[in-house]
Amino acid sequence: MAELVRAASLTGYFPVMRALGADPRPLLRETGLSADLLANPHQLISAPAAFRLLERSAEETGCLTLGLRMAEERSTANLGVTSLVIAHQPTLGDVLQALREYRNRINSTLVLHVEQVEGEVVLREDFALNAPIAARQSTDLALGVTARLCSSVLGELWAPLSICFAHGPPPAADMPIFARLFKCRPEFNCEFNGLVLRQEDLVRPNLRADTDLALHARDLIESAMAPALRTTAQDVEQSIMLFLPSGRATIQHCAAAMGLTVRTLQRMLDADGTSFSDLLGRARMQLSSQYLANPRTRVTDVAEMLGYGSIGAYTRWHVQTFGMSPRQWRAQNLRTRTSLGRSTNPL
Repeated sequence: MAELVRAASLTGYFPVMRALGADPRPLLRETGLSADLLANPHQLISAPAAFRLLERSAEETGCLTLGLRMAEERSTANLGVTSLVIAHQPTLGDVLQALREYRNRINSTLVLHVEQVEGEVVLREDFALNAPIAARQSTDLALGVTARLCSSVLGELWAPLSICFAHGPPPAADMPIFARLFKCRPEFNCEFNGLVLRQEDLVRPNLRADTDLALHARDLIESAMAPALRTTAQDVEQSIMLFLPSGRATIQHCAAAMGLTVRTLQRMLDADGTSFSDLLGRARMQLSSQYLANPRTRVTDVAEMLGYGSIGAYTRWHVQTFGMSPRQWRAQNLRTRTSLGRSTNPL
């Protein structure tokens, strides 16, 4: 499937680059983008190109917090026509559910997992891409936007329990932006990217909520946009991503979540030119590569997050799919990244 995002995903890019004294035009050309293309926030652009643009911009400016600076420029309105539905839900939990529901209309490559663990809630964010790609800036941007969304619902004084990054820390001079955006001490070199919240945060009321307005906006969106922008395959792919960690990524569970029978869902996927097993395999390939690229994530944890009951089953699938074991893939990927790092000018 095409990996596309709205041009609005790069909102804040030009102001940040101007503030850094950098000319973005050569970088736009290098990544196949242009200022004209980004002028319309609803324009769909290549997600990998947007990822590369942010990484190259960070390299050229020497600013490791470029994505976070862009997040400071963002508001709920940048979510586009879905912003009214999302921002006016009655609780933060409902807001996050709406954000997941409209994922394909905001950023089809971003998957938000909501997990409750021992009285705390983990909002883990992953990117589902066909091939692994450097995503530090895009990750920081996504986490910053999520934190600002939570603050807009619960009030400016709200703060998460912690903010976790799989990457290392930036220079000390760049640390103040973390306090401004997240209002808590950041943790680096973690096993995942995400925010940790109090469980009671999910049921706290949204003081800005307007249920009637949200329902009206939902009706308008569904009637005007659903047929053109979302396919059955995309809906199933999203369900698979959400069900994988719990081991419930089956066609039965996905069909039930969509209010369909298994037979009906199979016919609809046939019409899209795909099958449930194809989508499940693709999702596992995407997430396996992403998780293994983080050397701090144990292979046993990757197997569990992909819905495998044992590391042996995961290893057999990985060898069949990639021609090597997970540990061999990780070692090869590390060597490749190290080689590329030596051939470029690292930050």
